[in-house]
Amino acid sequence: MRATPVFEAGNHRWWVLYDQDERRVIDSNVYIVESNGEAAVLDPGGFEIFPQVLAAVADVVPPTSVVKAFASHQDPDIASSLPLWNACNDKLQWYVPSLWEGFIRHYGALDAVMTGIPDEGGTMMVGGRKLEIIPAHYLHASANLHVYDPEAKVLFCGDVGAALLPAGHGIWVGSRRGSDSARAFEEHIQHAKYFHQRWMPSNSAKKDWINRVRQLQIDYLCPQHGAIYAGENVERFLNWFDGLTVGSAISR
Repeated sequence: MRATPVFEAGNHRWWVLYDQDERRVIDSNVYIVESNGEAAVLDPGGFEIFPQVLAAVADVVPPTSVVKAFASHQDPDIASSLPLWNACNDKLQWYVPSLWEGFIRHYGALDAVMTGIPDEGGTMMVGGRKLEIIPAHYLHASANLHVYDPEAKVLFCGDVGAALLPAGHGIWVGSRRGSDSARAFEEHIQHAKYFHQRWMPSNSAKKDWINRVRQLQIDYLCPQHGAIYAGENVERFLNWFDGLTVGSAISR
C-alpha cells in the first residue's frame, strides 16, 4: 500500500493508505488522522491486508503513536484486522457503533478496549483535537457512523461515495483540488452507480444523511473504496447521490 496526504496544516494531518493495483480482495482505503503526536486509524481494514497497512502506517507516523481506531460498521473489510492490531497494542482504544460492538468482538481480541458510540453519534479526541462522529445509518449498515474533522474540513464517509474502479486508477476523482470539468466526475461516477444502488437500501436514510452533511463545510469527501472527492466534486457527488434511487434488489 502507499500513503498520500489528504490534508496538512502544521502538526495536523490526514493520510490515505491505498493500493488499487492489487485484486486479491476488494480494495480498501485506510485513513490516518494525526495531531500533536497522536494518531487514529479509521476503518483499519481486513485481516488479509494488515501487513501492508501496518507497513504503510509506519511510513507516515510512528506505529506507537496510533492510540485509537474507528470502525464505521461491522464488515470484515472494515474491522477483521482487530485482533492483529490488538496484538500490537492491547491498549488501543476502539470506537465502534454500539449496535455492532458484540458482533465486532467475534473477530477476536475479546479484551480489546472498546467505546460504543450511540446511534446519535458522539466525538473522538485525537491529540487534543475533537472529531465529530456523525450518524450514517443504513448506508449501508443498520448502525453506521462517519467521522468529520471541522478544522480540516474532511468527512470520512465510509461506503458512501465508494466506487469499484479498475486497477491502477488514482486516489483523487479528477485532481486533488477537484476543480476538473464535470466530464471527469461523470467518468468516475459510473463506477459508483451500481455500488450505491445495490448496497444502499434506504432512500429515506440517504436523504437524512444528505441533509445532515449539507450543513457541514467539506473540502474532502473520503470514502473507504475508490477515490476521494475534493472541491467542486463534493457538491457534484451530493447532487448525484440525492437524485439516485437506491435499494435496487427490491425495486425491480
